[in-house]
Order: sequence, then C-alpha cells, then structure tokens
Amino acid sequence: VEPHFMAGYSGGRKVIAPGIAHADTITTLHNSRFMSHHKTENCVLEGNKLHGELLEVVGMIGHIYAVNTVIDEARNLSFVNFGEIIQSHLEAVAWTRRYSEVVIPERFSTVVTSGAGYPLDKTYYQTVKGMVGSLGVLDAGGTLIIASECSEGIGSQSFVESQKNLIEMGKEKFLHSIRIKQHADIDEWQTQMQLKSTMHADVQLYATGLCREEKELTGVRAIDSVELAIAESVKKHSDTRIAIVPEGPYVIPFYRPTDSGNLN
Repeated sequence: VEPHFMAGYSGGRKVIAPGIAHADTITTLHNSRFMSHHKTENCVLEGNKLHGELLEVVGMIGHIYAVNTVIDEARNLSFVNFGEIIQSHLEAVAWTRRYSEVVIPERFSTVVTSGAGYPLDKTYYQTVKGMVGSLGVLDAGGTLIIASECSEGIGSQSFVESQKNLIEMGKEKFLHSIRIKQHADIDEWQTQMQLKSTMHADVQLYATGLCREEKELTGVRAIDSVELAIAESVKKHSDTRIAIVPEGPYVIPFYRPTDSGNLN
C-alpha cells in the first residue's frame, strides 16, 4: 500500500480490479473520463471516482479478505494486516499516510525529484509517476527536474505507440482523441497522466538509459546534468528556493499555507 497517482493509494481493492478483472473492465477504468477527473490523484480517496468505482466492483462480488503490506525505504516490511478488504485497506492507508504525505507551506519554481530508484525507475512508463507526484508544490510554469535511469527503455510497445501519437498530434489533439473512447488503448493512460505534468510545467528528464530516439519519444526535455538544469532554472525564475523530493512517487508533498493548521 503506497501512494498511487490514479487510485489515491494502491493495494486493497486493486487486487480485484484491475488485479483479476476482465480486459474490458481494466480499459474502462483507465479511460479518459476517469483519468481526467480532478480527484484522480495521489493520496486522495474521498471523491476519487476511480476509487469509488473499484469499491463498487468489490461490493458486487461479496465477502473478500486481503493481506495488506507497507514497506519502508529499505524495502523492509513495516506494516502487515489481514481482514475484510475495504476496512483492512483503510487501516493500511492510515498507517502509511504518516510517512507518505508531507505538507509544505510554500510552492517552488524549481522542483527536483526522481523515479524512486531501482526497480521502479527501469522504464520511462513508471517514471511518469514521479513526474506527477510533486506537482502540488510546483508553481505553475515552474521547472520540474526528474532523474530516472530508465535502464529498460520507454516501456511496452503499446506505450511507445501512445507516445508517438502524442508527439505527432500534439497535446490538445491527443487529449481530444481519447475523450470519446469508452475503452482506453493499453498504456495510453500513462501518456494522459504525463500531460498533467507537461501542461503545468517545464519538465526536464535526466535518464542515462535512454537512447536519442527514445528521449525524443518522451515529449519532455532531455538533459545531461541535473546540476546544470537546477542552475538554469534558478536563473530563469530568479528564485533560489528549490524543493527536493528524493523518492519520487513514494513521498507526496502537498501545499498548505501555514495558517491552515499544523505542518507535518
């Protein structure tokens, strides 16, 4: 159980859908209508339409029990429980929220993050999670710098085709092309989620595992040095403040002004 940029938190009901669901269910749950909703995001369960749909699927089946686990940054187990699938999942979410959500009283023009290291950063497909995770503390039009090895390249061939469509069509036409679909094409949902970051910020990627052709398919600016990218961003925005989110999609920062309550 950890932050999930679509379902709020992974685990629990996701064992059923998409876990063992029919392909039609999976591609419906990942269509544009679900992915574009403003509460389809990290750490949000209340009001998250995708989460609500998953609960409805689980409710149609009947009694389900689940084992939930949470791991720490060293990949060791820090929490394990077993019980009715919905309630046990909420208990695991309550545990991990204390470590996965960080409240920050300001936004930044420069945010530096990662694909969370091996094994999550093996593909660009998974790297998108880190690109979305830190948007809450990034100023509109700011610079998001992400480091991810991508040792196994872009991802599936389906994702490659989706990225090619994005490059050929452009952002707006791509989004328009998927709005009318009841069933999403495989992995195009990750391209749609990527656009949440690239339409909000100048995204720059440091990925030693991608060749030139693969970097062109990302749709973001490829960089050769994180340090130089930071220096350029500081100069561009005339702002020396930098937010560092070392573990990409595993730790989600949220902006709240200091007068809204206690900070974590």
